[in-house]
This record gives sequence, structure tokens and C-alpha cells, in this order.
Amino acid sequence: MLVPNRTVVRGGTQPVAPSVRRRSRARRVSDGGKRVILLLVLVALVVVFATPLIWMVSASLKPELEVLSPEPALLGSEVLWGNYSEAGASLAPFFLNSVKLAALNVGGLLCFASLAGYAFARLEFVGKGVAFALLLSTAMIPSMVYLIPQYILFREIGWIDTHFPLWVPQVLTPVFGTFLLRQSFKALPKELAEAGKLDGASTFGVFARIMLPQVKPALAAVGLLTFMQSWNDLFGPLIFLNSTRLQTMPIALALFRGEHFTQTNLMMAAATLTILPPLLLFLLAQRYFVQGITMSGMKG
Repeated sequence: MLVPNRTVVRGGTQPVAPSVRRRSRARRVSDGGKRVILLLVLVALVVVFATPLIWMVSASLKPELEVLSPEPALLGSEVLWGNYSEAGASLAPFFLNSVKLAALNVGGLLCFASLAGYAFARLEFVGKGVAFALLLSTAMIPSMVYLIPQYILFREIGWIDTHFPLWVPQVLTPVFGTFLLRQSFKALPKELAEAGKLDGASTFGVFARIMLPQVKPALAAVGLLTFMQSWNDLFGPLIFLNSTRLQTMPIALALFRGEHFTQTNLMMAAATLTILPPLLLFLLAQRYFVQGITMSGMKG
């Protein structure tokens, strides 16, 4: 004999009404439909954003005459890896300049931002709140406002046409990095620092050996954002550098375009080489990047 569906309640069981079952089934169908629609939207966005990248890589491997052919194809009649060697030979010095500046920016900013973030999160000193508010307020000042005074200052101290203006100001004023790491340090339990002090660790020892390893995802997020900002910086080198030998990849790409304006395949090879380092770094550090951003928002 069939037994109607029942739900357990205090003191016995109660039959489940057919309308409840229908609503539950309809809710599951509705949730499934929403997931399908969301998946289709995400796939469409991937196609939209990935198509230019795929075309760029495809064009970089084709012969020149086939790049703008009226009958587009993913691969040409032959795969020309030599386009990359030819473009890379022209971009090599600028690539090294970009790597140098990115390393200085990332290393220096992580050092200063982690120290400042820990101080604002864990240390007590007079005027801490005011100092932190002033630090954040500087982020609201457009860079164009202080560009001319900054240029005059760098000219007076002999920094024009050197790499110093492209990393020293960024390292000494890590506003976003300080904020993000402060939030991450505040999200950690106070017992960690207290346990370190009970073991005889100094304030710096607690910071370096106990607290800093706990915020590795946030460090990765700040480092990745700093690297991408430094690597893609076009305005700074354009203003402060005069010598071609000191220029970075964005400027070099513009110069390369002027020399090879009619050679689209070489231009696409140069563009691919330019975006490859930040793209690979983001793919490798994506998990830590998401964790770092999430950690920074756990506690105010």
C-alpha cells in the first residue's frame, strides 16, 4: 500500500501537501534555469573578450598577406614562429627595462605597504586615525594636479631621464597596498600576536615571523596589481624619460608600430610578447589574488 509523503514534526508525522511538492519542484526548475542562463551569459562574455586575443595570436603567426585576407582563418598557410624572434630582437632591451622597474616597484611597495599596513592595523600611536585618513585622502587627488610640481622637483634633483621617477614615488606612497594589507592584518586574530609576545618575540619579530606569513594571499594580490600597473605604465615613461635606451615596453610597442606600420603580423607578435608576462603572472596567481581580495574584506 502506498504511503503519502510525510514530514516529521514534534509529536508525530504530518503529510506533505501536493502544493508544497509542486512549489519545491518549480523552485528547483527555476534555479536550474537561472544557472543555465548565467552559464550562457558567461560563455558569451568569454567569447567577446577572448576573440581579440585569439585573433592577435593567430595574426602573429601568419604571413603578412594572409592577415587581412577577406577569408579569415585561424591558421595561415604556414606558421611563422620567426615573427616572434624578429619582434623579440627589437623589444629585448625595453623588456629588460620593464622587468627591472616592475621588480623594483613590487619589491619596494610590498616592503613599505606591509610595514605601514601592520602599523595601522596592530600598533597604537598618537594620531593613527588622522594619519590613516590623510593617507587615504591622497588617493582622491588626480595625478595631473601634482604632475608639474613633481616634474620640476625631479628636474631639480637630476632624476629626469632616469628610472627613479618611475618607481621611487610609487614605493614611498603605497596607498592602496597599505589599505589592503591593513584590512588583512585586522582580520587576523589578536591571539597570534599575543602568543608571539609571550614567546619573547619583539614587535618586528611578531610582524615578520608570525603575522606576515598569514597574509600571503593579500601580498600576492598587491604584488600582482603593482606589477600590472608598472608594466602597463605609458604616461610615466613618456613624461620623465628622454633616451630611447631607457624606455619600457608600452613606449617600445608604439615605436615598433611606427617602424613596422604595414607589417601587421610583426605588430601582433610584438603585442603578444608585451602582454604575455602579466597574463601568465595573473593566471599563475589568480587563486591567491582572489583569496587576498576576499581576506581584506573580512573585517573593517
